[in-house]
Amino acid sequence: MAHITFIHGIGNKPSIDELQRVWERALADADGVDLGAEGITAEMVYWADVMYESPSVAAGSHESADTAMELGEPEVDVDLAEAALAADEEAWLAGLRGKLNFDADGDDEYAPPMEDIGAEFERIPLPWAIKRRLMKVFLRDVHHYLFNTDSTPRPGETYPCQDEIRRRFVEAVQRGAEQDGPHIVIAHSMGTVISYDCLKRVPECPAVDAYMTIGSPLGLDEIQDKLQPGWTRDDGFPHDKVRGDWVNIYDHLDPVAGLDPAIANDYRKGGVNMVRDVQQTNPGAWRHDAGKYLGGPQFRGHLARILEIESV
Repeated sequence: MAHITFIHGIGNKPSIDELQRVWERALADADGVDLGAEGITAEMVYWADVMYESPSVAAGSHESADTAMELGEPEVDVDLAEAALAADEEAWLAGLRGKLNFDADGDDEYAPPMEDIGAEFERIPLPWAIKRRLMKVFLRDVHHYLFNTDSTPRPGETYPCQDEIRRRFVEAVQRGAEQDGPHIVIAHSMGTVISYDCLKRVPECPAVDAYMTIGSPLGLDEIQDKLQPGWTRDDGFPHDKVRGDWVNIYDHLDPVAGLDPAIANDYRKGGVNMVRDVQQTNPGAWRHDAGKYLGGPQFRGHLARILEIESV
């Protein structure tokens, strides 16, 4: 029996059970891949509670009814501008903010002149205030994971972010490895950074049969820098942990993936491109939505091929 390990991306999320139901509905909608009908089991790796106090209460047909759900609750402090950071963290954040055309001290309602905005970021069809909110959430979540920052989401609970999230992912993959297979990891957004980190850099993480990344920021140099030791451009493919395909689905107008969406040239195996980069056009303005990726024809086609079920 095939098994899928899901892992979600940036921002706060609904409860783990609701989030998995939403992902599975998105896969099955409109004559898609119905996991239950196909006899496929699945588990969600849930890490939002490591950084956020309580689950989001928003609901929608997909992962987010609107951008508020995807980006976390408004009252959550995700601003790193005032945080006491080490020099290497400050330098890393400065580089990533520059690439994202993000001024940490700016007014959320202020839109800079067109000539000051990178063309890739400007063409993303979101209001500037939403883009800034997105960048704050993205920078905070990815920083806390890659630098293993301590997080205290609730009184009396403190987690070293990377250590705790790695533990959850590896344990889920270990449970998946006990299934008959094939075993596929499907990762969205920040979940692609976590899953890649574990597959490439955590020796006790079991191997999987296939790997699918959607809306991934793994193309960004600053993220690749923090995946060393382990990652190199010519040998970045986790060949001892991914037995089959790595398929990377992206939308050019996804604000997280769109700045450097094609990653095959950054994750080679012995200098040879191995990742299948596949462009997909998601509907609407909010292109980063996991449900839209899961419902897309390119994603579903590759998933059906890997699972060896009738194409959808």
